[in-house]
Amino acid sequence: MLRTTLLAASLGLMTGAANAETLTVYTAGPGGLADALAEAFQAETGIAVELFQATTGKVMARLEAEESNPQADVVVSASWGSAEDMHARGLLMEYTSPNADTVPDFLKHSHYTAQGISALAMVWNSQSGVARPNEWADLTDEAYRDLITMPDPAQSGAAFDLVAGLEAAMGDEAWTLLAGLADNQMIVPGPNAAALNPVLQGAKAVVFGAVDYISYGRAAAGESIEVITPASGTVIAPRPIMILNSTDNADAAKAFVDFVLSEAGQALVSQTYLMPSRTDIEGLRPGINDLSVIDVDADAVSARRDEIIARFNETVINR
Repeated sequence: MLRTTLLAASLGLMTGAANAETLTVYTAGPGGLADALAEAFQAETGIAVELFQATTGKVMARLEAEESNPQADVVVSASWGSAEDMHARGLLMEYTSPNADTVPDFLKHSHYTAQGISALAMVWNSQSGVARPNEWADLTDEAYRDLITMPDPAQSGAAFDLVAGLEAAMGDEAWTLLAGLADNQMIVPGPNAAALNPVLQGAKAVVFGAVDYISYGRAAAGESIEVITPASGTVIAPRPIMILNSTDNADAAKAFVDFVLSEAGQALVSQTYLMPSRTDIEGLRPGINDLSVIDVDADAVSARRDEIIARFNETVINR
């Protein structure tokens, strides 16, 4: 009788474990942040998190491939435009976390909220032998000839946003600036890492338009680089977190968003050198109020994406 009772109890526990709630989160890095958030959330709530981590492009491609049978509950993207597009297509659940009260209005929407924010900057190798630049236009100087890299806007959403932002702020002078950089032998080797690596290695001196949080982390780890945000202005790259309408785990999904926007969650965000989206959480680097942010009409820019990339290619890559 005792053995039968213990066996039944054991089977009951196993069944309970097998049926334990699991939340599926698709996220575009940083990988260490996603793991830390998932682990801390599970410790607090008991809800397991299954992660798929990739670039924003790969996350969106997977979502599209699974459109007839959605698997994700929550999505974190590195592109604000992707959230706008998904909302326009009716794919997102309306939800504003109570923990988003101190998130600025321009970083939250009824259907998505910034998890954290990066900005675009110059990254200068202080051992390169060339002077520290202060402004974007400084890099057209002869001293920087053949020493500049830039991420490809066709492969980096953040680099595309920078080009569009500079155009919004400067008009045709932005294209004159980019032409001057091309004349100065700037290379455009690929996505963000491909542009940063030659500067880390000392083969080049400066990245024009680097995603700043990655470089802040490398500098903190001892790399001889400095992140320089021009006073004339730059663009920011908010990273939206959103719940899919198709989720069967709405309560768990809301709880995860709440945790990411809690003090504990935002502290984990700040440790990656992203700016926390909550203004009451202190980061490890300059915050949103320390930057001169270029205002960009995201809808207008998105509608002109192909045009802007074609003009960039003509002005810089195929010059």
